[in-house]
Amino acid sequence: MRLPLIAPADLTDAQKPLYDDMKAGIATNFNDFTVLADNGALMGPWNPWLHEPVIGKAVWDLTKAMSMQATLPDAPRQIAILVTGAHFDAAYELYAHIAVAEREKMSAARLSALCANIKPTDLDPQESVAYDVAFALVNGGVLPEPCYALAVETFGQHGANELIYLVGLYALVSMTLNGFNVPVPERD
Repeated sequence: MRLPLIAPADLTDAQKPLYDDMKAGIATNFNDFTVLADNGALMGPWNPWLHEPVIGKAVWDLTKAMSMQATLPDAPRQIAILVTGAHFDAAYELYAHIAVAEREKMSAARLSALCANIKPTDLDPQESVAYDVAFALVNGGVLPEPCYALAVETFGQHGANELIYLVGLYALVSMTLNGFNVPVPERD
């Protein structure tokens, strides 16, 4: 880990409100995996964001909008997030969203395929579209017209937009995690 964890007692005046907002949001939306160190410091992408509170707040606000106001069904969301995390080999992202997917009863075989950058054979139509859009986007270039058109047909224009933004957000999360070499906590 390239940035030390910041204990609550060591937060600056600029970091404290962001920490409080992140901790409250995490408690209600990101509680399937470990996010707090024993001393109360935030782990995962939240720690690097705290180190740069102006940038961190902007990214956190986007994260809140994308998670707390999501309209896409959760299974396609998790597929897109896992495709993105697997593409970038973002260990903490995979750790966190595997935990979410397991809570939602995603099979070990499906998780294994997603983490190996392989399209699972048991996806429903919405999940398949989410996979294809995420896979195409993380591999670069313009999203192919058939993928885009099918996303709009499947999720509506707003849902297709949300899916594209979701992949972009989790690419940013992956870069944060990989750039700062954020470790994965031990699983219980």
